[in-house]
Amino acid sequence: MIHQYKQNGYNIVIDVLSGSVHAVDEVAYDIIGMYESCKRPEIIKNIMEKYSGITEEDVISCIDEIEALKASKQLFAEDSYEDKADILKNKNNVVKALCLHVAHTCNLNCSYCFASQGKYQGDKALMSFEVGKQALDFLVANSGTRTNLEVDFFGGEPLMNWEVVKQLVAYGRSLEKEHNKKFRFTLTTNGMLLDDEVTEFCNKEMNNVVLSLDGRKEVHDKLRRDYQGRGSYDIIVPKFQEFVKKRGDKSYYIRGTYTHNNVDFTSDILHMADLGFSELSMEPVVCAPSDPYALTEEDLPKLFEQYEILADEMIKREKEGRGFTFYHYMIDLANGPCIYKRISGCGSGTEYLAVTPWGEFYPCHQFVGDEKYSMGNVWDGVTNTELREKFRKCNVYSRSECKDCWAKLYCSGGCAANAYHATGDINGIYEYGCELFKKRIECAIMIQVDKALGD
Repeated sequence: MIHQYKQNGYNIVIDVLSGSVHAVDEVAYDIIGMYESCKRPEIIKNIMEKYSGITEEDVISCIDEIEALKASKQLFAEDSYEDKADILKNKNNVVKALCLHVAHTCNLNCSYCFASQGKYQGDKALMSFEVGKQALDFLVANSGTRTNLEVDFFGGEPLMNWEVVKQLVAYGRSLEKEHNKKFRFTLTTNGMLLDDEVTEFCNKEMNNVVLSLDGRKEVHDKLRRDYQGRGSYDIIVPKFQEFVKKRGDKSYYIRGTYTHNNVDFTSDILHMADLGFSELSMEPVVCAPSDPYALTEEDLPKLFEQYEILADEMIKREKEGRGFTFYHYMIDLANGPCIYKRISGCGSGTEYLAVTPWGEFYPCHQFVGDEKYSMGNVWDGVTNTELREKFRKCNVYSRSECKDCWAKLYCSGGCAANAYHATGDINGIYEYGCELFKKRIECAIMIQVDKALGD
């Protein structure tokens, strides 16, 4: 299976199943496009009629090169993974990551919040140290021989339960030497309670910090307001700038959400870059189609154009010495994820679990509050093993819509939660999200081609 596209002056051919990427001239691009459906004489005739100055020998030479690439499994590679999908999918019950919902409450009242302002369709709650401690004990006990374990402090707004966060980090560190584990902690925050103490602690203990900012002041303040209706931009931006300045070379992300209100979201990304932030992410809103800020089919062409504008601007700024990272354009074509990850995705419901303030397990944070997806608790472990098996079998080959999709080994079949909310089935697909993902991957690969050939 191949995928061909043109962008920024490049003719790009992706061999889906080998992961090979080829940047070719116009003639080779057309010959590759005809190779599987046309015989040699027809290819030669069509190319010589279309391009003046191209000889029969030129076309034959190009076809020979294509056939050599095919023989080396760099073009038109066969699918050798489908019959191994169940084998590659981890058969043991090792858990490597937890999302700790330390606060089901928030000091902002964001209109588009999937978590219902942090309450997840339930009551406000804060996780106790005892529940969090038991969660970390569960993670250590169920992590097998893994050394690196990941814990994300999430909400709501986790800084509203700051003392417990600090206690849990200290407890996790106390377990490391005895059990040969290394905790990698992450904190996601809206920044309203960010201060010197939080900054100092995060820069010492958090492997990554995710800071929520939607871009330009008018865009951010439209939906990210407090309970008095006041925007939060002017409060958090100076705090984020100071935080990032003190963070040095440690990981962080400025993470925004774009909606129907700002389909020109590239302006928001560039605004954040101009504020001095170099690690950026911007996600499309996922919400009910009836919501006034929901993305529409009519928005898609505009969004595709925005992703291309962003890619071009990133190339330009990189060459000017003021580049920045965009999460969805991070791709390693030489040493990317192993085939297990490319087939099975994030591991929600198996390797990764969300934990509510009262210790209940869910497959990930986007399922919290839906009792059909309750999986057990931190004391009894995963008791809903039938549901765990359903998630274990959820992979790129379990979705019929993915079979002939060129992007399947880049998206791993997409997000199970988004599929569920769009179709009612974790083995469905969120079609709108698929279209955006494919455009982002095209842009990401084009940037890598430019990096290799641009000079």
